[in-house]
Amino acid sequence: MSLTHAKKGECFTLEYIESGNRAKRKLQDMGLTPGVKICVVSNSSFGPIILELRGSRIALGRGLVDKIAVRRIDE
Repeated sequence: MSLTHAKKGECFTLEYIESGNRAKRKLQDMGLTPGVKICVVSNSSFGPIILELRGSRIALGRGLVDKIAVRRIDE
């Protein structure tokens, strides 16, 4: 599942990043590595998606978020 379709409050585990080396490296430098827990703080219809991971919040554009494949955490 792509992270683009996530709703506010949902949490996921990052599976992989489907992108070129430059974008993948940028995301990895921000802490987005396989197995990390990601929670969606905000995902409105427009603008960036705000994620929480490793105790920090980051805002990512929809084009970049669309390249992040995740698996839902059942809690």
